[in-house]
This record gives sequence, C-alpha cells and structure tokens, in this order.
Amino acid sequence: IAVIVTGSNMGIGKETVLELARRGATVYMVQFKAEQNRLDILINNAGVMRCQRSLTKDGFELQLGVNHMGHFLKSSSSRVVIVSSRAHTRGTINVDDLNSEKSYDEKSAYNQSKLANVLYTRELARRLEGTGVTVNCLHPGQVNTEISRHMPFFQTFFGRYVFGIVLSLLIWLYVKTPKSGAQTTLYAALDPDLNGVTGLYFSDCKPKQVAPAALDANTAKFLWKESEKWTKAPKLY
Repeated sequence: IAVIVTGSNMGIGKETVLELARRGATVYMVQFKAEQNRLDILINNAGVMRCQRSLTKDGFELQLGVNHMGHFLKSSSSRVVIVSSRAHTRGTINVDDLNSEKSYDEKSAYNQSKLANVLYTRELARRLEGTGVTVNCLHPGQVNTEISRHMPFFQTFFGRYVFGIVLSLLIWLYVKTPKSGAQTTLYAALDPDLNGVTGLYFSDCKPKQVAPAALDANTAKFLWKESEKWTKAPKLY
C-alpha cells in the first residue's frame, strides 16, 4: 500500500512512518506522483501548537494554516486520517475573524484549528459518501513530542530549563511516548474493521463523541467554503 504521512520528521509522525514501514507499507516523502497513480492512505499529522502569531507563506495564521488549511489541500486517497485533538472541545470557529487578524490568542487559535479538523473530517466524509474513500480523525492523547516548542513560555530560560526539568518528570509519569501516541493513528489507517467507517472521531482506538460545536453543519459548510476560497483548491467534491 502507498502512504503519505505529513509532519513525519519527528514525534507521532515519525513513529507512525516507522510502524507502517515495518508492516510493509511504502511510505513516500518525495516523488509520489512520479512513481504512483494511487494513494491508499493519507495521514494528515503535521501540526503546531500555541505559537506566537505569525503567517504561513500563503498568509494564513500559522496554526490554522498548518493544522487545517494544509490538510484541506492534500486530502484525496482511500483512507484519510486527520490527527486532531481533544482541544477541539474547547474550540470555536470565529466566523468574523477566522484568520485572527483583529485579535489573536494563541490558545484560542490552536483550539479553533483542532475544531476545524473535526468539522472538516465530517464535511469531507459527507461529500465523499459512496466513493469508497473514508475520512476519520483522532485525538492521539497527551504525547511527549515537540509540538509545544513554539509556545512563548518555552522560549524563556525558565520555561526551557528550570520548568523543563519538572516537566520531564511529569512526562515520564503521565504522558505517552510518541510510539504509544501513534497507535490510534495506525488503528484508523490500517484496521480492517474500519473498512467503510467514515466521519468518526477516535481516541485510544475507540470512537468517541465529538463536541457539539463539531456537529454544526452550517459552520462546517462555512469553513469549507472559506478554506476552498483561501487555498484556491479545485472544487472536486
């Protein structure tokens, strides 16, 4: 099977790629189009968390751009798996300031991007119903990765070194390793019991209820139209 995993250079993405390779999958980093005409699994894993406001090269607020817009452009395969977060339960879609141009709060922007993941999952699943392509998303758990490296607190001496020692102990006691954190991603991508299952949200390899905000069909359609307009993506679905 042919697989692409975004954000696969470290953390959950790296462990996902290693395990897929062990199971015989061909995981592409480059030259996919030159070698394949079919993508079996797309895992949208790339993400950033609670960083100071900055823009992608396309002008998107960084967290919305990396965590949502990049996924919007890439999704076309037999199984699409999107790494979201439980943070979506605390998110709202700011329809009046989606790109955080009027005001910016790093936590709210992150939560919004994770809610966008779930709304997008459900809307894409709806649009692809009957095509054989399934779309699901997941919460990987609290995982020891470098996703928090952009948080302003961890750019300070205290945050990086003093608090870092305490955090390392807490991580050892309570937080998943990247390998453990990759298990729900692998489950959503590979488990045969999920053939035909689409539009769901998983945590610890089990389907979970999403936040009420993630069930809002009107918000999902708004987000789709805005994403389509901003990315200039072709109208395929």
